[in-house]
Amino acid sequence: MLAVEISRHGGPEELMLVERPDPVAAAGQVVVRNRWIGVNYVDLQHRASLCAMRILIAEDSPLCQKLVETALTNQPYEIHFAANGQEALRMFEAERPDILIADWMIPPPSGVELCREVRKRAGGYTYVILITSKSETENLIEGLEAGADDYVTKPFDAGELLARIRVGSRVIAMSREIETRNAALEEAIRTDYLTELPNRKAVEEFASKQLEAARRHGFPLWIVVADLDKFKLVNDTYGHVAGDQAIQSFAELLKANTRASDISGRLGGDEFLLVISHGEKKAILQTIDRLRADFASERFDFAGHNVQITTSFGIAGLNAANDKTVADLLIRADKALYTAKSAGRNQVIAAVDRQFVLHG
Repeated sequence: MLAVEISRHGGPEELMLVERPDPVAAAGQVVVRNRWIGVNYVDLQHRASLCAMRILIAEDSPLCQKLVETALTNQPYEIHFAANGQEALRMFEAERPDILIADWMIPPPSGVELCREVRKRAGGYTYVILITSKSETENLIEGLEAGADDYVTKPFDAGELLARIRVGSRVIAMSREIETRNAALEEAIRTDYLTELPNRKAVEEFASKQLEAARRHGFPLWIVVADLDKFKLVNDTYGHVAGDQAIQSFAELLKANTRASDISGRLGGDEFLLVISHGEKKAILQTIDRLRADFASERFDFAGHNVQITTSFGIAGLNAANDKTVADLLIRADKALYTAKSAGRNQVIAAVDRQFVLHG
């Protein structure tokens, strides 16, 4: 291992480097200033957990930069240097490092001020280590309260710095795992378990944002409610497994025909909701009628019986003067759907200016 000290003593900086045998030896890599340096490293599992860690070092002293670079030579980290606080902030925004190592005394903003600025930024957590010659308790408290997670006092042992970085790496790894799990949970609470379509909560949230944008920018917005015809009869006659199969089949049809700018989801039971923007009435009606016809053309084999299942659709187009909320549009779309059911099912009914039947 390496022990390195920087000494000023009122004059030019002096770098003292002491090399001792390192018991760890194998193959690895580290990035320093975007150039690759060959190193030795043995703990491949530990390396795999750290190889993606990016470290930003805010340090104006070339000697201290060399100290840190030397200490990390045998480690699989991606290293970037900033010579002052302003450059560090710019690089932080661009790189979003996992770990920030900041010298307390760098040109403005100082390392402590840099901590405060970093903590104001949204996004994933960054572990911050302060390097300081200030060993008084009040200074250390100031640094920690500013947002630092840890600190190293000068002069320091390279092994100590590396150990503290590894602690930070474990914290960041756990933080990233929690973020990933939270994102998965967030997706799960917005996803219908049977169809893997967005659920009602997700669709209505999306619809609310689109409604606000449509009212502000004046583009067309359509709410489409779809309902499988005589679905209870399917469940009662052929069982819930057959009913699930029909629901999943219709969901797949929606997935294949929903643009990236739109959304389709399951409201619950056999009812589905589509939110479509930037489309004229004729095109919307043609699109929805094609969905109706495509699903009606499918045949299901339920216990040896060849079964056709149809769908009814109700459409409501945004009326900026009257539709203040998504609920307003849903009420009109539901009324159009009810009309489609009453007219014999397997229909597309739109509530635009007046109700009319596209196919019946």
